[in-house]
Amino acid sequence: MSDLPRRAITRGARLAALPIGYAGRTALGVGKRVGGKPAEAVANEIQARTAEQVFKTLGELKGGAMKFGQAMSIFEVALPEEILAPYRATLTKLQDAAPPLPAATVHGVLGEALGPDWRDRFTSFEDTPAAAASIGQVHRAVWHDGREVAVKIQYPGAGKALMSDLNQVSRMARMFASLSPGMDIKPLLDELKERAAEELDYLIESQSQRQFAAAYEGDDEFVVPHVLAAAPMVVVSEWLEGRSLATVIAEGTQEQRDHYGTLYLRFLMSGPLRAGLLHADPHPGNYRVLDDGRLGVLDFGAVARLPDGPPAAMGQLLRLAMTGDADAVVEGLREEGFIKPGVEVDTEVFFNALMPFAEPAEHETFHFSRDWMRSHFNRLNDPRNPDFTVGFKINLPPSYMLIHRTWLGGIAVLSQMDATVPMRGELERWLPSFVA
Repeated sequence: MSDLPRRAITRGARLAALPIGYAGRTALGVGKRVGGKPAEAVANEIQARTAEQVFKTLGELKGGAMKFGQAMSIFEVALPEEILAPYRATLTKLQDAAPPLPAATVHGVLGEALGPDWRDRFTSFEDTPAAAASIGQVHRAVWHDGREVAVKIQYPGAGKALMSDLNQVSRMARMFASLSPGMDIKPLLDELKERAAEELDYLIESQSQRQFAAAYEGDDEFVVPHVLAAAPMVVVSEWLEGRSLATVIAEGTQEQRDHYGTLYLRFLMSGPLRAGLLHADPHPGNYRVLDDGRLGVLDFGAVARLPDGPPAAMGQLLRLAMTGDADAVVEGLREEGFIKPGVEVDTEVFFNALMPFAEPAEHETFHFSRDWMRSHFNRLNDPRNPDFTVGFKINLPPSYMLIHRTWLGGIAVLSQMDATVPMRGELERWLPSFVA
């Protein structure tokens, strides 16, 4: 792993350069406005250059920065083509591999986690990883009872690097705050760090996976592999044979897009009621298309614990939006913390800006597409559009962080899939307060 910028001073300097670069571009933009360049053109130019630098830097780092980048990368569908084109490849890479660990290091981690006789637990073990990601890699093996298993191993030092990166990202709060003045950034970043710390503990992840596996045991539509052994840096679970959901995005038939799009949506929405948990890492690499038509689910490091099911306010606000009651929706958003105390908003502008995202709930079936999602993100990011101001006044309560990530991320993936799904029926089935 010598090619990774692991030293804290190097990592910190590269992350610190992001807000500095943003400040420089902002100053340049002011100069251009004074020189007569249209304000919206300057804003778009700053946004484009900032996005390019952010994604480029995050793509070259691992740990927390990589995690942050992966969370953002699923939103590539919403970026304007002129911004997206130069670094589409960088965004794609963020969803994939990191350099693999040497076999000797892998054996050392297994020895510490499972004991010096760790090999006795396996009939065979493949030293070459089958998959790699931001903080760990997966090896294929055969358990002592003959079952094929996936052995997930955390990179040594990944925890320290992750928390160091997130501390640096927290220091970028001023930049984020300037981009979205209505957002209370500090508690949101604190929540992000707490959840990231949980992802580092594979024992916690294994407990979440066991909970999901029990809830979906014998299901006709979903497969969650059972955990066979776990330690803080290693988890062994049943091997799940199948293709990444990304293959459906790339080359699936319309029938496959609709089928797996529906299952994808159904799993995300059903988790809180069936398992008391929300699978909060919605990118396609965590889902497997199985030969029998079922959808396999992997990676339970990021989950939201919702033992009482989804927040009642979610369904209630969506139902109010359907009635067109703008005052009630805005008041409900205030009560839930989406509008900070003292922040004044134009009710109709706020309602009209957010209402299109409730559009899928109006239909028995809804066709998600890149054009549909991109049009709404472009609308909200166009300084010439009145809806643009909403982004400066909306807040994200920490308790909704993972829900928000999953909801918008799921919509982004469905849009990438170009899928038609039975939206209304799924909402009524899994969001009780929507029909109450």
